[in-house]
Amino acid sequence: MNQYAVIVIGGGPAGLFCSLLLGKGGCKTLLLEKMPTCGRKLLLSGSGQCNLTHTGPISEFTSHYGDHGRFIRPALMHFSNVKLISFFQDRGVPFRDDGNGKYFPESGKARDILNVLLKEANEAGVIIHTSEPVHTISHDISGFTVTTRTDTYHSTGVVLATGGYTYPVTGSTGDGYTLAQALGHTIAEPGPALTPIHTQNFPFRDLSGISFSQVPLTLYREKKKVHEARGDLLITHTGFSGPGILDMSRYFRAGDELRVSFIQYTNINSAREGLISRFSSGGVKQVKTILTSIPLPDRFVRLIMELAEVPPDMTCAQFPKEMRNRLIPMLLEYPVQEMKPGGENEAMVSRGGVSLDEVRKESMESRILPGLYCIGEVLDIDGDCGGYNLQAAFSTGALATDTLLKKLKIPEKI
Repeated sequence: MNQYAVIVIGGGPAGLFCSLLLGKGGCKTLLLEKMPTCGRKLLLSGSGQCNLTHTGPISEFTSHYGDHGRFIRPALMHFSNVKLISFFQDRGVPFRDDGNGKYFPESGKARDILNVLLKEANEAGVIIHTSEPVHTISHDISGFTVTTRTDTYHSTGVVLATGGYTYPVTGSTGDGYTLAQALGHTIAEPGPALTPIHTQNFPFRDLSGISFSQVPLTLYREKKKVHEARGDLLITHTGFSGPGILDMSRYFRAGDELRVSFIQYTNINSAREGLISRFSSGGVKQVKTILTSIPLPDRFVRLIMELAEVPPDMTCAQFPKEMRNRLIPMLLEYPVQEMKPGGENEAMVSRGGVSLDEVRKESMESRILPGLYCIGEVLDIDGDCGGYNLQAAFSTGALATDTLLKKLKIPEKI
């Protein structure tokens, strides 16, 4: 009674999609979910609206996964954004592009996506057990034995789709890391990703809500530049957020210093010289007039001048070099020290996870233990904001399914 072809552990988007495709392929599948219901974190995605994926050629997606785009490429090419959207459209879910390349269900409800996954899994004959956390997985010549708090199951294959460790209230508590490690896998240090940063004594707290478009961001570690990027920046009550910060947060480590520019530039030396030239030729114009013409928000200009100890009515003709040398670095390389990334209850996804060196990118099968597959956020891969993480969940789930169906000699029906 407890013998299955495949056991999928985790009822998030990756696990649900993988299991329903396995079921449709004629594979006797059991899905084990620790929480009372499946897809809890999916319901929170995109602020409950579910940013499912992104527009554009799938070949361009690889640049949105940090240093791991090469690993995820086979999965993305196998099951693209076009195929993902079509899957749900064919089942009655229309989509809209928000104008920034993000795809959402037209209803603005993540529940529509989850309902399709659950309905398809049920119709495919997938056996779903909720409120049944997995305690151990063992393996011998006969296959896998999966033990939960209530029962023991046997299978030919096991799929780890347990997610990361952020938003633990949804069930994502890093269980998959423990299970994978017990089976011989290395776990890259988990940490928060897609998260804002907080800093003590934040001087811009009263400017919360002001944003800056496509500004340079540079990360330093032990006084050495380790990463640089460009993106939209948002001031919050406690620090910085916005797509640029969220996407870069996968690289943040304790003790790092982030330097933020509030002005767009392609070369910092040219930008510095450009500001000096503006001030030098400004004459009787006030310094704040030059800054607001860049343009920079008036409230921000007044505060940054105060922080640089530049009088609010200072004219360019009166602007001494020592004041200029305080103000310009604040505009182009504002240092954010003692920064603290948002924790497990705030980060949208996790960085780290099952080492990619130990997983076959062409199949999502373990190099350590054949028959074991790792998909979705349990892997050491995280995407930028904009639907890239959900796309990776569905793509890795589809790729693992195809491999399993072929190994089990079940004809592909995806």
